[in-house]
Amino acid sequence: MHLAGRRARLFTRLAVIALLVTGGLTLDLASVAVTRPAYAHAYLLESSPVDGQVLDRTPAEVRLRFNEAVNLGQRSIQLLDVTGKKLSIGASDYSDGKANTARTSLPPNLAEGTYVVAWRVTSADSHVVSGAFSFSVGHPSSMAVPVEQDVDPAVPVVDAIGRGLAFLGVALVLGGALFVAVLWPAGRADRRGRRIVWSGFAALTAGTVVVLLVQGPYAEGTSLSGVFDPDLLGATLSTRLGQALLARLVIVLALGVAFGIAVRPILLSADTVAVRHAPLSADTVAVRSAPLPVGIGAAEAEATGESETTGEGEAAGSTRRVALPAFAAVGAVALMLTWTLADHAQTGIQTWLAVPATSLHLLAMALWLGGLILLAACVVIPAGRREPTRAISLEPALRRFSLLAQICFAVIAVTGLYLAWRQVGTWGALGGTDFGRLLLVKLVLVLAVLALAAGARRFVRRRGREPLGLDAAPSAALRRLRRSVAGEVVLGIAVLSITAVLVNTAPARASYAPPVDSTVPFPAAAADAAPGLRGGSVEVKIEPARLGSNVADIYINGRDGSLVAVPEVSGALESRDRTIPALPVKVAAAEPGHYVANSMSIPYPGDWVLRLDIRISDFDETPVRVPFTAR
Repeated sequence: MHLAGRRARLFTRLAVIALLVTGGLTLDLASVAVTRPAYAHAYLLESSPVDGQVLDRTPAEVRLRFNEAVNLGQRSIQLLDVTGKKLSIGASDYSDGKANTARTSLPPNLAEGTYVVAWRVTSADSHVVSGAFSFSVGHPSSMAVPVEQDVDPAVPVVDAIGRGLAFLGVALVLGGALFVAVLWPAGRADRRGRRIVWSGFAALTAGTVVVLLVQGPYAEGTSLSGVFDPDLLGATLSTRLGQALLARLVIVLALGVAFGIAVRPILLSADTVAVRHAPLSADTVAVRSAPLPVGIGAAEAEATGESETTGEGEAAGSTRRVALPAFAAVGAVALMLTWTLADHAQTGIQTWLAVPATSLHLLAMALWLGGLILLAACVVIPAGRREPTRAISLEPALRRFSLLAQICFAVIAVTGLYLAWRQVGTWGALGGTDFGRLLLVKLVLVLAVLALAAGARRFVRRRGREPLGLDAAPSAALRRLRRSVAGEVVLGIAVLSITAVLVNTAPARASYAPPVDSTVPFPAAAADAAPGLRGGSVEVKIEPARLGSNVADIYINGRDGSLVAVPEVSGALESRDRTIPALPVKVAAAEPGHYVANSMSIPYPGDWVLRLDIRISDFDETPVRVPFTAR
């Protein structure tokens, strides 16, 4: 019953950790899927027809151009009529063979009215991007149904759970295995530690398989039943993400074999076996609980009183000390690359530096968090609960992990600063985007972790200077250490969850669009017809000044800054660098002198001009042009 109770407590801890990792991630992505359209690193640069354009006749095809390469699916482009009915169109393919374009042919002789083009593609960083725009043939329809993405809300939730499990698994696999095999002398002989690491392998495998199976329905916008569609799975395996996930499974299998070899007992000499079976005493407790860890040199082996036998035992020990650490290091780097070569790191600016920086960032986080979980679950907390016998020693596991944590935090800080600059770009984007706000929360949590870690580090330094070392610490000091380590684990899980959310959030550099606030003088030639506007100005504020729907506030100010009412204001959106017709903008009066365009649609990023036709009398009208840039 005692063994069963310990197993139950162990699995309860692991279940709580898994729920903490996936809980915040699932809730965030579920709200994203329900409340706002998907937006990732790729975005639409231009379309033909453009959003809101009125054509004399049916266009032969629809063309889309993105800022980076995208993957197309069977439902990448869809055409809907004014009632929301899907119309039959041609298959989606690349225009002129360019991977950042998409096209499809339209049926000839479409009836007059408004049509909606809904598109859904997978960007180069593996994230699904979707959107919609409208055009009209002949004349616009009086009413059009809103376009809603028909993706099953359960799909992104399951995808989030899979990604969260994979992040938790890689931490337990890399950080936990390093702790068990190298930092903790008793680790290879402790079943709890090995079980936690093996559970990490299981979580990493399960999470990877879930993401691999769900990516097809996620990209196509179908339900969870699509996970069993071999065509969708084949389409996923043809993408960079699918290939990275498949490679990850192979690497996990290889690392699992290596870990199994690393924790397999080494044949000992007859003298050492005799010591192992000697009656329990204070002098033999440490020897019994400290098998030779992988990576520890011969000097330490002599200090523990253990020696390997000649022949097979000596060869096996040599292999473990040299070949296994080298293989594990290569496998850990390769495992990190399965994330960074299929994510934000390999798109955008400075990819040559971003890929290794992101890989080091994730690796350092995994080594620290995985080792911390093992330290808390198997060393610090059990040692405190088993006082005064101290069957598990704090020395040297706590001292070694403290040094590892310092190195990991240094790597996390340096790479994190660079990646924050690369993904954010400007100070305004920190508070003006979801990515920036999540990054600020992550920074606060990391600072809290550093504060707790500093307390643990002081414990190690203070007790390390005492003759009896760490294991002579009083009960009160051990209780404070346990609380500190437990707090680090909880905050570390929160940091890991936010990191997983950031992976699925559009980088601030790509999504941030500073609002436009521009003031132009009122034309002097027109002021003669309206004396109140002589020396006045027109102020325009546009938010969020990016592709899609925007709100434009227009203020007509007199010379003294007061608002001046005019009979009417109409508007049009003109492109400064593309030869497309002007797009009408509906302007309504909000109050005297203040006019609003509540649904000004910007079809793609770039340089634009908002042309305002201001009627100042029954017979006089003057144009005012306000240039701006949309992201």
